[in-house]
Amino acid sequence: MTSLVDQLLEAVPPFDPTVLEIPQPGRVYAHLTSAVLVEHAVRRREGVLTERGAFSAFTGARTGRSPQDKYIVRDALTASQVDWSANQPLEAEQFRRLRERFREHFRGRDLYVFDGQAGADPRYRLTLRVVTEKAWHNLFARALFLRPPLEELESFTPEWTVWHAADFHADPQRDGTRSDACIVISFEHRMVLVGGTHYAGEIKKAIFTVLNFLLPQRGVFPMHCAANVGSDGDVALFFGLSGTGKTTLSADPSRRLIGDDEHGWSDQGIYNFEGGCYAKTIRLSAEGEPQIWNALRFGSVLENVTVHPYTRDPDFDDDRLTENTRAAYPLHYIPHAELSGQGGHPRHIFFLTCDAFGVLPPLARLDAAQTLRYFLCGYTAKVAGTETGITQPVPEFSTCFAKPFLPRPPQVYAELLRQRLERYRPQVWLLNTGWTGGPYGIGRRIPLDWTRAMLSAVLEGHLEHVPYETEPIFGLAIPRECPGVPERLFHPRQTWPDPTAYDKTATALAERFAAEQDKFRLPQ
Repeated sequence: MTSLVDQLLEAVPPFDPTVLEIPQPGRVYAHLTSAVLVEHAVRRREGVLTERGAFSAFTGARTGRSPQDKYIVRDALTASQVDWSANQPLEAEQFRRLRERFREHFRGRDLYVFDGQAGADPRYRLTLRVVTEKAWHNLFARALFLRPPLEELESFTPEWTVWHAADFHADPQRDGTRSDACIVISFEHRMVLVGGTHYAGEIKKAIFTVLNFLLPQRGVFPMHCAANVGSDGDVALFFGLSGTGKTTLSADPSRRLIGDDEHGWSDQGIYNFEGGCYAKTIRLSAEGEPQIWNALRFGSVLENVTVHPYTRDPDFDDDRLTENTRAAYPLHYIPHAELSGQGGHPRHIFFLTCDAFGVLPPLARLDAAQTLRYFLCGYTAKVAGTETGITQPVPEFSTCFAKPFLPRPPQVYAELLRQRLERYRPQVWLLNTGWTGGPYGIGRRIPLDWTRAMLSAVLEGHLEHVPYETEPIFGLAIPRECPGVPERLFHPRQTWPDPTAYDKTATALAERFAAEQDKFRLPQ
């Protein structure tokens, strides 16, 4: 006789597997809840549960994104619209053959199907289907994307499909890829193929790339930024690459989190693309980031976080596998989150910069021209482990703070920003979360408490009427005072033991800025 537990484990919502167009797959599990996906993942030994119930998995050799293995299919739709100087093409026939190889890979394998959405604003929402061979990758998709009610799934028709084959291995000679991994986007077929990597972040960033191509045609500005909103409806945006503080700084107990990574800005306001958060967890603590700490419970996913073999306590200080340890969790795990995923037009915009040289001020006010220049340059440091092969911070100019995810030319996104600056008049700030007192390896990271004090001072209006002075090398407007922050911090030269070394380093970086800015024509 079948036990009640066996019946529960075998229960599967109705789903027609033929719609996947995959020949003879194993059992297809669709629309599973987080609890059931966790049961499957544990039973299949894909990972373990931590002491508080988060599912912990390891991604093997690839512990970050693989941007050199990402391709856009070049066809009649994309040939003249994609910026091929920054995106790798894969020819249409190569995609067709690769898709057939994915189909053969899936033959006989159990598959997991998540049907969801990207875009909290229904006017611009994208429906998508994520098919994975690992239960935990489906759990990741369920945590990160918007989850429609079960009754909507009965008649669900996806506009886009993602096939994630973690154990597939591309053949460069046969498939036209660089390695055994591939992330391929076809706008003609509305399909993403992800193979040869267990790193789950490729799923969400592929869809972000899709939205960055589609939304400008609809008058929406897609942004790599976090967003939150205050009690009086004042929205703040936080632009920046992974590791610069978007998730940490936007998770503010005094404000409602709209989203931590990807948003659109339409004529109606801003809206979250996702239904969850994807936070870096290296050196995470309950004291420093309590909202994120408390979100790492049952239904969330940890990537490459080591776990004590007996107590199952995560060790967030362990960076032996990677600095890019990660957690994915639903947005509603953050207390007082803005679950509508929407807000008005922003009052403040912060460009987060992790300055590895230690020469930029911790906070500066930007005018409109500076805003466009810094947006197009997107100066930061790649933080260790965010991409395969990066083992320590590396200074980089990342266009629009989103270079790996921009199919169109950068001026398209800069023009969308210029229009909104002119129309809605937000105040824009450069917020340095990097080093002070010297470069990486000599100085120290600006304390999080000071960064939060500066952020609060801006959002609460304390810096509206204080005096400002112009920094001589970069021409930035710096406040002379800020509650809770030492005045000396605003003058980086004074924090260096050797001011002459500061002058040399700052001048060199300013020259690199000028060279980078010369690559772009600013919108008028």
